[in-house]
Amino acid sequence: MAAISINVSTVKPLGDRVFVKVSPSEEKTAGGILLPDTAKEKPQLGEVVAVGPGKRNDDGSRSPIEVKVGDKVLYSKYAGTDIKLGGEDYVLLSEKDILAGVA
Repeated sequence: MAAISINVSTVKPLGDRVFVKVSPSEEKTAGGILLPDTAKEKPQLGEVVAVGPGKRNDDGSRSPIEVKVGDKVLYSKYAGTDIKLGGEDYVLLSEKDILAGVA
């Protein structure tokens, strides 16, 4: 079996999938208390790295995805598939799991 080298630029989402780089979680509380890894919550904010071509409609056409590469997004807490590439955390989501864009 051949080894495959995967990096961020080689990931091409299919359909209505979106590949998001996860923003780092908070290291301490608003009061300044440092949080151990076990107490940190899963981040829900990230930056879009790649998008798929869009969902295919019944007539065969594609619905364009509303987000684009570089957008900051807020997504559902337990959505998608977590992926670790090169020490960075990413998540592969369906477009419907994105809740909002962040300015």
